[in-house]
Amino acid sequence: MRIKKGNLIVLSGPSGCGKSTISQEIMKDNKNIIESVSMTTRNIRQGEVDGKDYYFLSKEEFEKNIQDGKLLEYALYSDNYYGTPKDNVIQKINQGLDVILVIEIQGALQVKEKFKEAIFIFILPPSIKELKKRLDNRKTETNEQLFKRFQIMYKEINEIKKYNYVVINDILEDAVNNAKSIIAAEKCRVDRIEDEDINSLEEELHEILVQLDEK
Repeated sequence: MRIKKGNLIVLSGPSGCGKSTISQEIMKDNKNIIESVSMTTRNIRQGEVDGKDYYFLSKEEFEKNIQDGKLLEYALYSDNYYGTPKDNVIQKINQGLDVILVIEIQGALQVKEKFKEAIFIFILPPSIKELKKRLDNRKTETNEQLFKRFQIMYKEINEIKKYNYVVINDILEDAVNNAKSIIAAEKCRVDRIEDEDINSLEEELHEILVQLDEK
């Protein structure tokens, strides 16, 4: 039986909007959806595991991956590189798995140029004030770093229209269910039906017509 290719699902949004949490919830009860592990040059945070949360690289190592064409996308965000290893994503999609990319907006727009058929979902907080509160509670960044993030966010808001969908993360359960519904609906789109599937249906229909005509 032919293995159907999986979908590429891109989740983006401001830092602290909950996109990583939403991704984890989507994968909880679906073994056919996995999250791609990104590379980054930022410092590892308490509780994070190298190779699970991110691949933590030096700036020199990351730039070598760029030069070798090993990244599907990459972006410089708050003075740190973030990127997605290309080969692993393509391999998983060809195996029939859906792959989620939780990436910054710069990187998402690069992916859109290469994978127009990908599903692009922008995650928003219920308000900017709520987002500021979430980031303050996380206590992982200085005021200067937060200032840079909100400057970047000011520009990012204008990119929302380049995405296919927007999900507002006010109540987590509702946001997760909305994202799941989007993914499920996308699988039913007519333009995702491959020619091989149509040909197979036509062959079966032809066999039945021949059998009926012979009776």
